[in-house]
Amino acid sequence: MTDTANGSTEIRVTGATPYSIHVGTGVLGRLAGELGQKVRKVLIVHAPPLGQLAEQLREELRGSYEVYLAEVPDAEGAKRVEVAAFCWKIMGTTDFTRSDAVVAFGGGATTDLGGFVAATWLRGVKLVQIPTTVLGMVDAAVGGKTGINTDEGKNLVGAFYAPAAVLVDFDLLASLPRNEILAGFAEIVKAGFIAEPEILDLLEADVDATTDPTTPQFRRAVELAIAMKARVVSDDFTEQGQREILNYGHTLGHAIEHAERYQWRHGAAVSIGMVFAAELSRLTGSLSDEAVDRHRRILESLTLPISYPAGRWQTLLATMQRDKKARAGMLRFIALDDIAKPTVLNGPEESILFAAYQEIAS
Repeated sequence: MTDTANGSTEIRVTGATPYSIHVGTGVLGRLAGELGQKVRKVLIVHAPPLGQLAEQLREELRGSYEVYLAEVPDAEGAKRVEVAAFCWKIMGTTDFTRSDAVVAFGGGATTDLGGFVAATWLRGVKLVQIPTTVLGMVDAAVGGKTGINTDEGKNLVGAFYAPAAVLVDFDLLASLPRNEILAGFAEIVKAGFIAEPEILDLLEADVDATTDPTTPQFRRAVELAIAMKARVVSDDFTEQGQREILNYGHTLGHAIEHAERYQWRHGAAVSIGMVFAAELSRLTGSLSDEAVDRHRRILESLTLPISYPAGRWQTLLATMQRDKKARAGMLRFIALDDIAKPTVLNGPEESILFAAYQEIAS
């Protein structure tokens, strides 16, 4: 992490296609500079609540670019092939070329969709990610995973596609509801459990301060989570190895989202998934009772759920077996040997999975 002259922090993602993540306040002013002089046309993909801000962005860019807006459904409703086709149609009818750009402006679902649109139009145009939620800032907009959902599961269609830049501007969180901030913290907690225990210490010391976007504690937690993900994806962009640790809590979490028809917040589902993964780690390895209890305490302090109905197990199991994290029919989970010591658990017996689920069943 590098502190820049304007008070923002620059976090670099290295590898074959390097780029910068700029974190701080007033970062949105960097957009024109990140688009550059070769771009002529820009498509801003945004959800309905951000319509006014998207119009402001268009006005700020108008002198230098032809700017078009694509308003897409909020949350997971955006991640459908029909919505991607709507964006492609705008780009087709306005003659977007390979030298033009997409700006994905919104939460995680919008950045997933916008990234997928940029990756697939003419096999790839410039992409700038501007996440407007905590979840988007620490997870969805960072790392180059883009995708849409199908009836069979979440993110089954997608591409690995690096943005030109990610602009993480805390000013955009000013109007975000408190429950959205807390839901986004599930991914920050995940970073704490798999690699950055300082995040857990911050939350245990003062959960209110750490979840307040105006405090140094909040900024520190967010920067630690982003920097952790940047390190991992720099070494393993296409998830052939180490990047898989980022799926901690997601195997069951995605199954819950599917069962709830994507009406649940991602962070709520992942919260339950992490407690399940912790219980599975205790049953199959060396994770201590205290480490499992720590999961519960921290997630409950964020008012996130840690249990799910007992009668839903078979449905969830069937969904997990179809998930992209199952290889050759074998379920894979990210487990913990200890805090900040993740490991891959291949093909655990169904009886063990069921036993772990009973520990979170309500």
